[in-house]
Amino acid sequence: MKSCSMKVELLAITPHAEQVIEDAGRTAYLSFDKKTLHPILLLVREKDRITVYTENHPELAEAEEGQEVVFQRKKWTVKRKWRNSAHKFIEMLLKAGHFSVLEHASATFRIRGGSRSFTHQLVRHRLASYTQQSQRYVDESDFQYVIPPTVESNPEARKIFVSFMEEAKKVYRELRQLKVKGEDARFVLPNAVFSEIVITANFREWRHIFELRGEKKAQWEIRNMAIQCLKILKEKAPAVFSDLEIDEENFLIVKKKL
Repeated sequence: MKSCSMKVELLAITPHAEQVIEDAGRTAYLSFDKKTLHPILLLVREKDRITVYTENHPELAEAEEGQEVVFQRKKWTVKRKWRNSAHKFIEMLLKAGHFSVLEHASATFRIRGGSRSFTHQLVRHRLASYTQQSQRYVDESDFQYVIPPTVESNPEARKIFVSFMEEAKKVYRELRQLKVKGEDARFVLPNAVFSEIVITANFREWRHIFELRGEKKAQWEIRNMAIQCLKILKEKAPAVFSDLEIDEENFLIVKKKL
């Protein structure tokens, strides 16, 4: 038996996803004139607040949050800096709970090395599309399997677990040798057997998956998947997932207030 860790691969994502979301969302307001690829600053001074588009004031483009700047001959502090108008617009959507706009972008992942127990949980998310390795058509005579950490760390438990897996493998082979079809021989396969699956979901559904499957009560294997996928999407669409943070120490996904 060769044990492998779960591997997550991004197969596809909506090109320029955050700009697509902004375009879709601004249709509601017909506010396309506010789009810009340049940084936007929120400046504060005592009780005054002002939003500055650095496209019109390039001298402020390099300013960072917390920095003091001079604007209109007065000193201001940079309270907030957005990378572009899509960043600012999406943050507004998240704060307002207008998550439907996020459905205009999607991502597809291939997940390898997860157990059938894991995939049975994953496919319960109905607002997604799946294609999974078939146990009817794929020969499982030499299947690989996942060993849970609590079993792996207990030598006696691991011995019993591995013995059972090898026995299941033996029985499966014997059934196939007796000309039993794969679709029937698979009835003896354990939940621990490796399965490969491809999932496509829109960003709203991915956020739901991360919040539900990244919390402490979620099973460790699906939490692993959620964390791996979130790491990738935070790089590809940082504004959309900006309020979801990964707690590496406790192996959790935590939602913060924007």
